[in-house]
Amino acid sequence: MKKLIIYFVLVFTTVLFSSCEDVIDVDLNNAEPKLVIDGIIKWQKGTTGAEQVIKLSLTNDFFTNDILAANGASVTITNSLNETFIFLEDGVTGNYICNNFNPVIGETYSLVVVYNGELYSATNTFVAGPPILNVQQEIAQGFGGEDEIEIKYFFQDNGSEDNYYLLGVKNPNKQIPEFGVVSDEFFQGNLMFGFYGSSETESGITLKLSVQGITFGYYNYMNILTTIAGSGTGNPFATPPATLRGNIINQTNSDNFPLGYFHLSEIDEIDYLVQ
Repeated sequence: MKKLIIYFVLVFTTVLFSSCEDVIDVDLNNAEPKLVIDGIIKWQKGTTGAEQVIKLSLTNDFFTNDILAANGASVTITNSLNETFIFLEDGVTGNYICNNFNPVIGETYSLVVVYNGELYSATNTFVAGPPILNVQQEIAQGFGGEDEIEIKYFFQDNGSEDNYYLLGVKNPNKQIPEFGVVSDEFFQGNLMFGFYGSSETESGITLKLSVQGITFGYYNYMNILTTIAGSGTGNPFATPPATLRGNIINQTNSDNFPLGYFHLSEIDEIDYLVQ
C-alpha cells in the first residue's frame, strides 16, 4: 500500500508541474557586432617564427557559441625598419596568415587592420621568454580525498628585470586549454615553476605545457580575462560576459572599439607524458 501511495504522489506531482508550464518569450536587444582581433604573435623556441596567424572574428549573440569570421580585412604588421609583413586570409575562415614574418626580441612592431572601412592599430614590443628546464610529477590528496596527479614545470627567471609570464596547460581530457599568469615580484632571479593539478589527469595522457614571456599590460589583461572566464579555467579567447578593452584602437571611430589584444613574445612548449 505504501508503494502505491508514493507512486500516486509522484504521478500527481508530475502532472501538476507539467500543467503549469508556460512559454515566456523574452525579447533581448542584441548589440551591434564588434570586431575581435586575436593578434597574438608567438615565436616557438626552436623555429624560425616565420609563420604567424592573426584571427579576426565578430561578437555573436550571448546564447550561441558560433564564431563569426570577419572576412575581407587588410592585415599588416610593420617593424621599426619599415619592413611590412602582409597577412592574407585563408579562404573565408577569418584566419590571416603570414609566411615570412621576422621575429626579433626587443623590436617594436605596429599592427594595422582595415575592416569595413575602419582602421584599427596597436603597437607593442617583442618580449623574450624562458625555456622549460624540467618537469616533476607528484601524487597528492585532492579535495575529494582521492589521490591526484600534480605537475610542476620549471623555468629560470631573469633577475636583471621585472618579468611576467603566461602559463598554459592543454589536457586532452578537457576541451579547452587552461591559462594562468604570474609575475616575478617575489621570485626575482629565482627558479620558478608552473603548477597543474586536475582530477582529469591520468597516467598515459600527454599534457602540452607552455610558458610565455609577456608585457605588464598583457599580464593585467589576461589576469582579468581569465578571472572573467572562470578563475583561469575558461577559454580566454571566447567573448567575455563583460567588456574588456585591449590595446587596439579604432583610429576611424573611437566609440566602435574592438576587442582583443596585440602582443608578441617567445613561447616554449613541451609535451609531457604523464607517468
